[in-house]
Amino acid sequence: MIVWINGAFGAGKTTAARELIDLIPNSTLFDPEVIGGALTHMLPAKRLAEVADFQDLPSWRRLVVDAAAALLAELGGTLVVPMTLLREEYRDEIFGGLAARRIPVRHLLLAPAETILRERIAGRDIPPDLPDGEMRMRQWAYDRIAPYRAALGGWLTADAHLVDTSALTPYETARRIADAVRDGNVPVCDIVQTPEPTAETVAAGVLMFDDDDRVLLVDPTYKPGWEFPGGVVEPGEAPARAGMREVVEETGIHLDHVPRLLVVDWEPPSPPGYGGLRLLFDGGRLDAAGSQRPVLPGPELRGWRFVTEQEAADLLPPVRYERLRWALRARERGAAFYLEAGAPV
Repeated sequence: MIVWINGAFGAGKTTAARELIDLIPNSTLFDPEVIGGALTHMLPAKRLAEVADFQDLPSWRRLVVDAAAALLAELGGTLVVPMTLLREEYRDEIFGGLAARRIPVRHLLLAPAETILRERIAGRDIPPDLPDGEMRMRQWAYDRIAPYRAALGGWLTADAHLVDTSALTPYETARRIADAVRDGNVPVCDIVQTPEPTAETVAAGVLMFDDDDRVLLVDPTYKPGWEFPGGVVEPGEAPARAGMREVVEETGIHLDHVPRLLVVDWEPPSPPGYGGLRLLFDGGRLDAAGSQRPVLPGPELRGWRFVTEQEAADLLPPVRYERLRWALRARERGAAFYLEAGAPV
């Protein structure tokens, strides 16, 4: 299990986490800041200059998941993670990756009053030999109060168990967290993710269209970027039926006919991925203003939109876009294409 302690800089995450590992049996402190620091020594300066925060690095987000899973596999018990997460899509990606490994996450938010946050930032000690660097860090912390406030007024409050630390010592904060986790007051985050594959997989996607022949794309919570409705075909399941099942689970749309095959694409292995067959089916035109409007019934999707082929090029990864492009050509001519790595053979 992971106890993820979220909150703005100055909320007391790290000090509370250090106290917490003495209150939760068989627990270990894991600070993802260490990974961010390591990446500054491993990545080229040009790449680092492209981001304002190491959280914007996909490698950081992936390494946090991998490191947490490795530590739990070796040590067992509970991992206590003090780390600010203010962007919902990053929370989705990290927690979704952990869910894929069947690692439950209990998400808490330390939420002192903003005046307390500002007092703690202002009162931070400045080493005499690093005044400029420390002042920059202090301003960096001030600059992130506004994003924290925005997240607090949106997804963050609904997602995490709040602990007001305005008048609490680090030990008292840790005690509140330990009691809440022990008493079951902090539910496991409901990010949905299928297990990471251990071999090649077959996946079925379904293209659905509006009256203007724009295609439906969805924004999954458990991974970054836009995608077609669909998912992995279960053992013993017909691919077209798997696509129909995934459409219902993700969007609430019930297709009234088995969709027609448009594309079979062989995706080569690309470590750490295993590749496999990717099938796209034609789900036809939807009554998007009526009963076939996507309703996002569960935690799998953040949003949906109908897009033109040109708009899809800016939203989909290159190979996935090529898969879509050839599927649209197959739909026009009424015959399926066989592709390898997104290119017809």
